[in-house]
Amino acid sequence: MRRHLPLLFALVKFISGLLLAGYGRYELHRDEYLYLDYGRHLAWGYLEVPPLTALQSWVSLGLGGGFFWVKLWPLLWGAGTVYVVVLLARRLGGGTWAQALAGVCYLCAAYGRLNLLFQPNSFEVLSFTLATYLLVRYQQPDGRPRHLYWLGVVLGLGVLNKFTTFFFGAAVVGALLVAAPRTLRQGAFWRAAALGLLVASPTLLWQVAHGLPFRHHMALLHSSQLVHVSAADFWRDQLLQCAAALLVWVPGLGAALLGRPQPAARVVGLVYAGGLLILTLLHGKSYYALGYYPALFAVGAVWWQAQLAGGSWAARLGQVALLVLPVLLNVRVAPIIYPVLPPARMAALGQQPFYQKIGVFRGNDGRTRPLPQDYADMLGWQELGDKVYRAYQALPAATRANTLIKCDNYGQAGAINYYNRGRHLPAATSFNGSYLYWFPPVQPWPQMLLVGEGNPAHLVPYFRELRQVGEITNPYALGKGTTIYLALGPTPALLALVRAERAQELAAWEGGR
Repeated sequence: MRRHLPLLFALVKFISGLLLAGYGRYELHRDEYLYLDYGRHLAWGYLEVPPLTALQSWVSLGLGGGFFWVKLWPLLWGAGTVYVVVLLARRLGGGTWAQALAGVCYLCAAYGRLNLLFQPNSFEVLSFTLATYLLVRYQQPDGRPRHLYWLGVVLGLGVLNKFTTFFFGAAVVGALLVAAPRTLRQGAFWRAAALGLLVASPTLLWQVAHGLPFRHHMALLHSSQLVHVSAADFWRDQLLQCAAALLVWVPGLGAALLGRPQPAARVVGLVYAGGLLILTLLHGKSYYALGYYPALFAVGAVWWQAQLAGGSWAARLGQVALLVLPVLLNVRVAPIIYPVLPPARMAALGQQPFYQKIGVFRGNDGRTRPLPQDYADMLGWQELGDKVYRAYQALPAATRANTLIKCDNYGQAGAINYYNRGRHLPAATSFNGSYLYWFPPVQPWPQMLLVGEGNPAHLVPYFRELRQVGEITNPYALGKGTTIYLALGPTPALLALVRAERAQELAAWEGGR
């Protein structure tokens, strides 16, 4: 049984996640539509994130793009993460109970929600956890250079997934500098670093070739979202995100910093301390830190195993309590972690003082909403896709194919493309994010469908006719009120404006190139 515990927890994670994914109650998330469109435009880089997500999208779309094939990836990466967590507990000397406790902590913390969304975050947590495992293995007496080499490969793949891997890499170097400075002078370390850079090099070269758009992405993120993140809020959320495992990861952090249960575990605590310090100074979002906790679950579980050794009734009671408490706490917050409640019931839940106090209904802009922002961003998209298609079908058959579908943001464009896959409809596009690269050549389109246009009165002089033909009406959707306008006969001045606006947006992303 003990040998199969990692695989058992991985299977539980995958199957339970599939059952709790919200199919039939909610649609895909705004970001998921963007990432799925990556699969139609394979490249070594994108304006938002590196290309590893695009490869997953390409596979999912090739398999039909259904709900399961989209959710497969975060469920798979979540299952892989809990596998590594339980395995790390075993490598640190944990028995069956300690391994089970480490796995339960992961299942009951914030990863339940994270591992339901097709975003780069699930693979980020897996890569950070696996990298920490390899770092511990290298520090153990039987550690070999191959553990460092695999660490380099994992961090290279991490960079292909998200550039926040560089912050984690800095924390790893800092941990080695404190715990094992001689490692930094060994050839194996530098070969591992070179291997990681080699794996990551395609997207790094793409960034350089395109004027380092990552800088503009970070500037936009800071001005629109990170500016709302204070150090106090960040650290409060650290306690809330993994509250179900608080009694395990907090002593696990203390034990790791003291080199317990093994000296090799010290790097786990040092990586956490260095990584969280970097994120605090950079005003990182709370969930950016989620990749630093799973290894602490393993360390804390093994530490508790030593504290509760002896077989007394009190020790056995403590073991049962530590296993059951995370489950009970998870049940308390399950309605906001898993999209299982219909929107109306979720909105009613948000009126309760407990949920208002913990702030889960507060969005990235600091405003409180009827639903948690992630859930509000999973509604109204199919309505939008269907209404755009109906508006398109109402156009004259002779000119229908020569229609520009221009959206205000990537969520709208991606959702229209996703829900109209298999239909004859021109690809929706935008000046938002990576759609700038996919925008079709400017031509004298006979008509346009404008989605999410915020100032239609300003556009009236540029068309022969401009009228609204639809909007999102779902009362719980974040995009409620998003309009669809039919614009006939664009003027040459409008086409020139399109060219200029696209060039201006691209210049901002590409550093003025």
